[in-house]
Amino acid sequence: MQMDPLADALSNLKNNESTGNLRAVIKPASKLIGKVLKVMQDHGYIEEYKFIEDGKAGLFEVKLAGKINNCGVIRPRYPVGKRDFEVYEKRFLPASDFGILIVSTPKGVMSHNEARKLGVGGRLLAFVY
Repeated sequence: MQMDPLADALSNLKNNESTGNLRAVIKPASKLIGKVLKVMQDHGYIEEYKFIEDGKAGLFEVKLAGKINNCGVIRPRYPVGKRDFEVYEKRFLPASDFGILIVSTPKGVMSHNEARKLGVGGRLLAFVY
């Protein structure tokens, strides 16, 4: 029984990346995992992903780019205001302008840089660098 599918998906990506695999299979699939994968693709951490229906919850097949050093979920999912991203950047990322925080906002799932530009806050979901 899975307690946190997003954590399982990110650890799957990290493990496949560290062993040198070129692809990873994430199951079960969910809309949140798909949105997080989209943000990672937009920032170049993965090359592409596709949803495959398997008659159950479905799965994602991810083509890795070899650019993930570390990734994981942020738990508890801290609420963060539009001016408070710097505090969490220092906590979860190794250096400024290195990596992204993935945030769930009222305008959708996006990186902390996009949320800062739009002037919105939200809940922290994950980090990638």
